[in-house]
Parts: sequence; C-alpha cells; structure tokens
Amino acid sequence: MRNTANRITEVFLLGLLSAGLLSGCQQPADNADSPPAEVAAKAETPVAEEAAEPTANQRFGIYAPVALTTDLSHLSGDQKAMLPLLIEAAKIMDGLFWRQAYGEPSSLLQSIADPAARRFAQINYGPWDRLDGNKPFIDRFGPKPAGARFYPADMSKDEFEAWDQPGKDGLYSFVRRNEAGELHLHPYSMVFKPELEQTAALLREAAGLAEDPDFANYLRLRADALVTDNYQPSDMAWMDMKNNPIDVVIGPIETYEDQLYGYRAAFEAYVLVKDMAWSERLQRFAQYMPELQRGLPVDDRYKQEVPGSDADLNAYDVIYYAGDCNAGSKTIAINLPNDEQVQLAKGTRRLQLKNAMRSKFDQILVPIADELIDQEQRRHITFNAFFANTMFHEVAHGLGIKNTLDGSGTVRRALREHASALEEGKADILGLYMIQKLRDKGEISEGELLDNYVTFMAGIFRSVRFGATSAHGKANMIRFNFFREMDAFSRNPESGRYRINVTNFETAVEALSRQLLMIQGDGDYQGAAGLVAEKGVIRPELAADLNRLADANIPVDIVFEQGTGVLGL
Repeated sequence: MRNTANRITEVFLLGLLSAGLLSGCQQPADNADSPPAEVAAKAETPVAEEAAEPTANQRFGIYAPVALTTDLSHLSGDQKAMLPLLIEAAKIMDGLFWRQAYGEPSSLLQSIADPAARRFAQINYGPWDRLDGNKPFIDRFGPKPAGARFYPADMSKDEFEAWDQPGKDGLYSFVRRNEAGELHLHPYSMVFKPELEQTAALLREAAGLAEDPDFANYLRLRADALVTDNYQPSDMAWMDMKNNPIDVVIGPIETYEDQLYGYRAAFEAYVLVKDMAWSERLQRFAQYMPELQRGLPVDDRYKQEVPGSDADLNAYDVIYYAGDCNAGSKTIAINLPNDEQVQLAKGTRRLQLKNAMRSKFDQILVPIADELIDQEQRRHITFNAFFANTMFHEVAHGLGIKNTLDGSGTVRRALREHASALEEGKADILGLYMIQKLRDKGEISEGELLDNYVTFMAGIFRSVRFGATSAHGKANMIRFNFFREMDAFSRNPESGRYRINVTNFETAVEALSRQLLMIQGDGDYQGAAGLVAEKGVIRPELAADLNRLADANIPVDIVFEQGTGVLGL
C-alpha cells in the first residue's frame, strides 16, 4: 500500500535503465534438493532467445518519472555511511523478487530490443502488465500464473489441498516437486542462502554504524531472520524502535504476489529517512485506537480484540524501493508488521511516505480531479485530505478482527486469495470512519470533512486504474460499485463529472464497513468470493471515464530514479 505527461519518451526511458534490477543467479531445475527452476513461468511460453517484441506500446508511458531525494543534511557521518549499505541490501531483495515473480531476468531483458518495452518489463518484473490485469505485453508469453513462481506450474488446487503437509501454507517457502513428482517445501533461507547471507552481512555492518541501540538490535535480529526464516523476533524489535532517523523495511513481507492462495510472502525493501516534524504531528492519534474499535458499527463479537494503543504514526521520505513494493503501482504508506501476534501484542507502525505521496497527488490525483470531479466540489481536493485519508487507511488496518470468531485461525488464512482485497477495502472505508469520529472529537480540525470525502472519491479513480490483479484495485472497484448502488455519488451525464451526495455517502460508509467486518470475522470465504465477483469489476460507464483519463495523458502511476547517485552519496 502514485506529471502531466502520459507518454515518456524513449530517450528518457533509456536514461532510466537500471543495472541494479538484474540478478546474476540462475537456478537449476526443480528436484528434491534444488531451489526452484528460474525459467519462464509457463513451459509453453519460454523466455525467447531471439528478440522478443512487444504486442503493443501504447501503455509503455503510463508511469511518470520521479527522483527519490530528501534532505540528508541532518544525518551524522555514520548515518550517511549506513545508507549505501542498506541500499545494497535492498538491491539483493530486488533480485530475489524477480525470481519469485518471474524467474532470472537477464535473458528476458536482453532479448527485448525496444528500450521502452525493456523498461516496461523492468517496472513490471516480467512480461505481464501489472496494471492491466497482468496481460502479457511481449509476444509468445501466456497468462501470468496466479501463483507466480511459488508453486509448480502444473499443480492444481485440488492437489495442494489434498496434500497432508504441515506448514504448506507457510509464508517463507516455495512448493516444488521432488524426483518422484511429489510436492515438497523449500524454505527461502535454503533456496536463497548465498544472497540472504550476503544481505545479513550488510545489515550487521550497518548495525555497527547505528547510533541508536534499538535500531542496531533490529538490524541484527533482521539479519538473523533472513537466514533462519524466523521473523517474529525482529518484528517485535522493529516495534520497539522509536527514535532513529533512518529505517529499513526488508525481507519477505506482503503476500499480494501469491494470487493463487495469498499465502507466500514476497521479498521487498524500503530505505527511509524520518521526517521528524511531520511525525510529531501524527503521534497523538494512536491513543484513540481502543475507543474507535469499540465504536465500530458491528456487534460486539466482531470487535472483541483490543488493538494496541502504542502504535507508531510517523512520516518518512523514502529514498529506495526494491522488489514487491516497487512492482507496478508504488506503495505510499506502510502498515506493518503483518504478524497477527505482534499486532495484538504491540500494535503496528504506520509509515507515511510523504515524498512519494506528494508526487502522486500533484502528478496524478489533481489531474484526475480536474477531469472527473464536479466543479463545485473541486476545491475540496487537498493534499492534507489525501495525506489524512492515506494515513488513516493504514491506521485502520489495526481495527476489526484478526482471528475468525469460530476459532479456526486467522482471517488471512480463512479468506485466502481474497484476504488482501478485503483487508485493503476494510482499511479504506474504516479510515474514513476514523476521520469522521476524530473530527467529531475535535482532534482533526484542518479543512472540512467534505475535503476527505471528495478527495477519497478522486482516490477511487486513481486506484481503480491499478487493475483487477491488484488488491487495492479490487478494493476500489468493490467500493465504487457499492457506493453507486447506494447513490453515494451522482454522475452528470453531460459533463461526465462526479459529485458526492453527503448523506448517502455516509450511509454507504457505515454499511460497507459492517459488511466487510462481518465477512472477516466470520471467515466467510464464499461471501468474500461473491463480493469480489459481483462488485470487483469495472463496468462500461466507468471504463469509458477511465479511458478519458488515458486520453488526457494522465499517468497511472510513478516510476523512480533512485540510488546513491541520485542522493549524492
């Protein structure tokens, strides 16, 4: 959990090519003792040894370039010396994610003659367009497997579900076949042992430069986690790290890439510099989490868990993205850890990525609003509202329930491949609920509530463009169609512009909050699947409006120029 020009010139794309995306490791074929085969994702669509040409090029310019920079002048010499180590560690995560998502990338990228198409493959970590339903944009590639490279290409769901294997739904392993053709687990720490040991060494070296003892402890524990697949101690330590001006989020974290089951975590990294002034403004909100939980519009049994009240709300400038978070649409806020036990014990940390957020607001959200929001409500599009909506989305992940009411396990396990879309939808809608309640208490006084509503509506158009394969895209499609059915907004048929109907909008917020919270608490897989199937779709009228955004050359998202050179290190 993004320019006014949609078409990026070929010359500029050439300048963006980054050698850091390439991984030099080639994995051997699947067998009982080997890591996963890093070949093309489907046997019938091999990596081309000859030049592979794109099927179309009209989408190659949907990403607006942004340089990731920030003021480093307040950092000490040791802190500045730490940043290249963390960036080098992040680059390793980038190569590992390539191999989870597609395979070893060098043969693919070298086969693409067109620089714009090659860059598009780098942005997408493979030949599939992540913001267009994972459609292949290189000839002779078929559909992207829902399970990416986490599972054998020939494995059926029936086979997996009949497999009597403890830990088969684990976060940190591949499923492969042994020589007898039987399913077998391969832990990440073994599959990627050399790379993870190298990353761990970089983190330990960085820990030696850390001035904050809690940050040094986190780095060392995270290094241990990478080589043991035991991440909980480092997650706990990360929650205890309050004061350091530098941060790094690194490892296998989110499960969005596993669209078969939503079980397996993908490698990623963020290198971050804390904005102390903005962070101080945000700290007071966490104390209201238990009270807001009690006020949720559902029966008490759906809010029996008590969220931590010591959760951190902080603002950062991000200076490096790698792996999963850098694939396709770019995350502008972080809510971690995902471990439910850590969340219940210590809450979560919510990191707002202010520089990336500002770029998406200026270059994407404002032009969308100019095109699709009613002129009388256009003044309600503000950065403060965008920042608040995004921030409280992350805070709202801590509301609701993490374990199903029947005691069978976590919501994430019960809802499987639909868990991410439902969770993102819940966080979006409960973020608005939190803003409403905190405005009622006088804790938020900037601007007007309608700023949040109208900016939220424009944000739906922004996120729907991420497509049906994105959890955020699905969540926004569901919400758009739900709101439409409840007349939460109206559309002028002559201008094609949208207007919030405030009373109906607030009714829809409460109704959708209730439905999502109950599906999660009940662990209702069929209810989740039905909601996604019925409302997680783009209907013709909305599709036509989204085409207007493309015709107006409004980017879909952003792509980064980043690294030590950009930072002047």
